[in-house]
Amino acid sequence: KNMLKRLVSNTVLKNTSLTKFSTNFCFSSTYLNNDIDSSKLKITLTDKPKEKLPLDKLLFGRSFTDHMLVVDYEDGEWKAPEIKPYSNFQMDPASLCLHYGLQCFEGMKAYMDSDKNARLFRPMKNMERLNSSMDRICLPKFDSQELCNVLKKFVSVEKDWIPNKRGYSLYLRPTAIATEAVLGVTSSKKARIYVIASPVGPYYPTGFEPVKLYADPQYVRAWPGGTGNYKLGGNYAPGIKSQSTVARKGYQQNLWLFGEQGYVTEVGTMNKFVFWINEEGEKELVTPPLTGELGDLILPGVTRDSIIDLCKEWNEFKVTEKIFTIHDILKANDENRLIEAFGAGTACIVTPVKAIYFKNKEHIIPLDKDDPNAKAGKLTSRIYETILDIQYGVKESDWSEVV
Repeated sequence: KNMLKRLVSNTVLKNTSLTKFSTNFCFSSTYLNNDIDSSKLKITLTDKPKEKLPLDKLLFGRSFTDHMLVVDYEDGEWKAPEIKPYSNFQMDPASLCLHYGLQCFEGMKAYMDSDKNARLFRPMKNMERLNSSMDRICLPKFDSQELCNVLKKFVSVEKDWIPNKRGYSLYLRPTAIATEAVLGVTSSKKARIYVIASPVGPYYPTGFEPVKLYADPQYVRAWPGGTGNYKLGGNYAPGIKSQSTVARKGYQQNLWLFGEQGYVTEVGTMNKFVFWINEEGEKELVTPPLTGELGDLILPGVTRDSIIDLCKEWNEFKVTEKIFTIHDILKANDENRLIEAFGAGTACIVTPVKAIYFKNKEHIIPLDKDDPNAKAGKLTSRIYETILDIQYGVKESDWSEVV
């Protein structure tokens, strides 16, 4: 072992001239000369508007609107934001985002209410999380409110692209990338935030479709001290192969576990919730916590946060953020204490779970014990409809902001 350590040490010393790691400091809003300024927004409208697809032809993330929002960072400052016709980027092949994963993004939606007002659902939550993700990979931070102001203007420009039907929406994809052209593991002196939009239909066009999960400890999504609690592109690429593997076995999503204990973390790209009667005899909704020893593993989802707040407001059962294991779920199921389980995220709001495969056995998870034909549990359905009502302005709430 000592010989190996000396060999590695000598090799590193000999090659320090070839492989230089950055001594640049990560950006902070303290260092910015100019932040994003929504009053400087430039708008150039397209003279070649696209044809809109019929609602029944919409596929998630396959068609895009006429314009995009772009804000560049260079020379220590954010430049004037611009809304311009949707187009390809010209990018240097050495751009850092193409080599070292210096990229992060958000997912959010715009909705049309019955009065034909465009609405956003808790947009500042997404701006704050994007800021947090950018800071984690040393991209320059920004004024969340100013970017939100510009985003709202972008939604106004693209308002005609928001489908005017419940369940349909305009999916928004804010993205941040490092654009400095340099081959080296370093922070970037140049960056770009851009937003594109795609009209989308309901996640469940014919009603809920419960999913089956595959829990395999061989695959790990995140780990303590890592980046699982940030929305980085690099968190998603490694899951594609495992997702393909479980799909071939007849399962729709991975149930991500961690450690020998089998701690439950997330499901696919969603936060995980379990509704059960706990061992003290209380009805309880549980989800993994954002703090503590496993806090680094969990993405702080906007839908997750909304579900927790809603259920606490209802005050009908206990709501707990705590660590639990796959064994806790299966034990509750075997003892007839498991009521229902679901995933939660922007695209679907909630996804009911009907089965979990673990250690060579498929375990059937209840949906609604009072209705054998139900495709979702009572709580899952209630959460779904309540959040939809807020998003479309049917139910008054500060969470829904008119653009």
